Amino acid sequence: MAKSALEKAYPGINFRPGSRGWFARLTGAPAECEHLDKDASWMAAFAPDTVYLQGKPAQRNAGGDSRPEASLCLACLMQVVRPELGAFAGRAVVFAPVAGITQYFFVAREDFAGAGLDADFSSAVAERIAQLGAARCEQEQTCGRRASWLWLPNEQVRELDEAALIRVAPGRKFCAAHGAAQLCLSLGMVQEANLLYMNLPYGEAGAYVWI
Repeated sequence: MAKSALEKAYPGINFRPGSRGWFARLTGAPAECEHLDKDASWMAAFAPDTVYLQGKPAQRNAGGDSRPEASLCLACLMQVVRPELGAFAGRAVVFAPVAGITQYFFVAREDFAGAGLDADFSSAVAERIAQLGAARCEQEQTCGRRASWLWLPNEQVRELDEAALIRVAPGRKFCAAHGAAQLCLSLGMVQEANLLYMNLPYGEAGAYVWI
């Protein structure tokens, strides 16, 4: 599957020239946004169309081309992900990111087993996804849009193996636009980060999880 050029995949993002040279291509290192040259306290290796199943990368992009991985600062990451998260038409259970995580990624329900998520987790998340059907966004009384995201903050579910808590945690229900805003706000509250892997949601339903 051919990869898009950086300029096409990340419009408006400027990349550090040294990270796009022959040595970077030879080693397979991703291009870095220009801001990381001065401040690398917050960075994410962003692979928008990739999910790792049984340790191997698999491409998940309904549009066809797989976009290349890129290392982005927080501001550049937000510029890319917020509109795409807000446009996601599927349903998602989203476990809030916390300080110290090294990966934050979306897995569609059909890929849970391949991504190493156990049966209890998968069953609990599937139940919560099903409950989103009739709910409305809680962000604003004037929103009125169908809720397609269930946001589970860390104080309600601290570990992903807490299936019993996943089933009963109240969380917050958002439409995609307000869910995207909440996720970006939470990522911004992590003062320092070195995410080795983050992707975008795909498929009809799934979960954002962390390691």
